[in-house]
Amino acid sequence: MPELPEVETVRRGLEERLKNFHVKDIQVLTHRTISSQGSSDVFIQSIKGLVFGNWTRRGKYLICFLQSQDSCDHAGWLVVHLRMTGQFKWIQSAQIACSHTRVRFWNKEGNEIRFIDTRNFGQMWWISPESLPKEKINGLKKLGPEPFSRNFNPIYLKESLKNRKRSIKASLLDQSVVAGAGNIYADESLFEAGILPTKESRTLNEIEITKLCNSLTKVLKISIGKGGTTFKDFRDLEGINGNYGGQAWVYGRGNKSCKKCGSKIIKSKICGRGTHWCPSCQK
Repeated sequence: MPELPEVETVRRGLEERLKNFHVKDIQVLTHRTISSQGSSDVFIQSIKGLVFGNWTRRGKYLICFLQSQDSCDHAGWLVVHLRMTGQFKWIQSAQIACSHTRVRFWNKEGNEIRFIDTRNFGQMWWISPESLPKEKINGLKKLGPEPFSRNFNPIYLKESLKNRKRSIKASLLDQSVVAGAGNIYADESLFEAGILPTKESRTLNEIEITKLCNSLTKVLKISIGKGGTTFKDFRDLEGINGNYGGQAWVYGRGNKSCKKCGSKIIKSKICGRGTHWCPSCQK
């Protein structure tokens, strides 16, 4: 599943490519992709003729500010969650849609932004200007602070973890603790901080909590700079793989030698997710 760096990479691509993109036409090929109230017809009718404004990100959600064509008045939001395999593709000349194409948007010039989703778990919402996305989408209501925000700090994390008996890996995957982190960057940040993923969350001391805060933001910033991670499906709007995966310390490296100490990287399942760590570097 795309995590914060991948979603941020997509956001930046959408912001650049779709500036003043006037939606001339929309085609919904898979109706289950549309999660907002009403049918796909309502989704199409509500967005057709509008202009894509600024794109923002909240956790793993992409949020586009919609504007009217003439007055630039606020006309609602388009919200997207990529889920496991969702991706956008920018297309400048007419191309036949592949079987995994779910939604297509065209502008006046005939350019297309295409939403492709192999596993078909991705979601889109149109939110009217009378409401806020977080009022209508349950997942947005439950999100914790952004890793790069002032609200995510050692004091907050200590308070959040103090009564948690679950593993620290499970806590990092909990979007109500910190928004946007997922399996890849939980493993990588725990390695960077030298903390075992199996460690009970409430047992982390202040030094470990501070290290973990710093490590998570450091790893996420590095990955954003590399365009995210591609191990299977992720691509940016131009179809380019993310480059962070090639320099991952532990994720995807089960049974290989640790780049720091040479010990064999362990892979096991924690809370149902494949988890990687070094038994020597992490305590």
